[in-house]
Amino acid sequence: MGEAQKIFLNGLEEVFPVGLDSESSGFQTATILGEKIFVIGGPDDGSNLSIGIRIFDKSTGKWDVPTVLGIKPTPCKGHSVFLIKKERILILKGDSTPDDCAWFLEVDTPYVREQKKLLETEVVAWSKGVKCEGPKPIVISGPSGVGKGTLISKLMKEFPSTFGFSVSHTTRAPREKEKDGVHYHFTKRSMMEKAIQDGKFFEFASVHGNLYGTSVEAVQVVADAGKRCILDIDVQGARQVRASSLEAIFIFICPPSFEELEKRLCGRGTETEEQVQKRLRAAKVELEQGKSSDLFDHILINDDLEACYETLKKLLGLDGSMEAIYQSSPKTLEHPKDSLVSDMDQKVLIQCGSPELGEVSKSLFILDVSSIKGGAPGQTRGLNMYGIDPFADGLNGLKQLQNPVY
Repeated sequence: MGEAQKIFLNGLEEVFPVGLDSESSGFQTATILGEKIFVIGGPDDGSNLSIGIRIFDKSTGKWDVPTVLGIKPTPCKGHSVFLIKKERILILKGDSTPDDCAWFLEVDTPYVREQKKLLETEVVAWSKGVKCEGPKPIVISGPSGVGKGTLISKLMKEFPSTFGFSVSHTTRAPREKEKDGVHYHFTKRSMMEKAIQDGKFFEFASVHGNLYGTSVEAVQVVADAGKRCILDIDVQGARQVRASSLEAIFIFICPPSFEELEKRLCGRGTETEEQVQKRLRAAKVELEQGKSSDLFDHILINDDLEACYETLKKLLGLDGSMEAIYQSSPKTLEHPKDSLVSDMDQKVLIQCGSPELGEVSKSLFILDVSSIKGGAPGQTRGLNMYGIDPFADGLNGLKQLQNPVY
């Protein structure tokens, strides 16, 4: 079979003949799940390693390169892997900051199984691991003219450092005074279709020949800024988000009556009669779907704007006097290069140290993944990290850090 190559199999060395994997070299890890071996890594050329994915099928003796969905992690200098619940692989990146060291490769989650059926090919999906610090995003839906845009504007104005708005993508051309990245992310259709195929959108729809959608990245940008994300989308989009891994609060805004909605739309004076009737037909469908399904957690009637706004604030836990600000993960503590990692019942023991400073600099941490939620195409939330006092005995040595490292 020729020269053999070493691959680290959950901490143990395995030998794979080059005859089966002639294009591989460098540091790689392999995780066994049934008849499949998921190999993660890339060539070692003295720089950062790319994080490629290949699958070896033991039953056929053949390699496969799967379709990889989700936002991929940046290259790193080595990594460790652990199989979690036989459905996803935890990847700890070496030499990374705390908010970028933990990633999950989903290999047999419901999302991956669904995508396999749709794409009719082997599929895996990336998801970034994060602490569950902030409140749930808010999905606000309602027919045109119901006042949801005004309610969102009032929230953003009163609580500017609490809420952030996800900027949607579209393939249509920008209109006068519209700015890219502010009103929409204007993109080419081919690029957006590719991103949708790669699982990088929570929801999307074709409207009058143009694509519109909310990307995973657009929601994550708001969360990374330490804000609570607001999504203003239609009922069809809300249904897609509900079916995704994103845990959100779904609120439907409706008028006191259909006649009142018609009055508001006609009162705008900005559209032709034909356009108004088209919006009214769409509104009738949205009202029926919004009220009759279990899609929405709350239904608000916008009879009086100020009263509706106060009800909305109450639902979101806001009293109007103090903003519920939460901080993103600290970015100052690095995940050192020489880390000794072992797993124990969904808890990963990490020994970190700097070779320049020697043994005295080493620290022990436990990464707890027992309470994770969500996943691809969004983030995997619920990670917890604890520090261990190496000089204490037993459980007395385990203490949650007052300032978590992740």
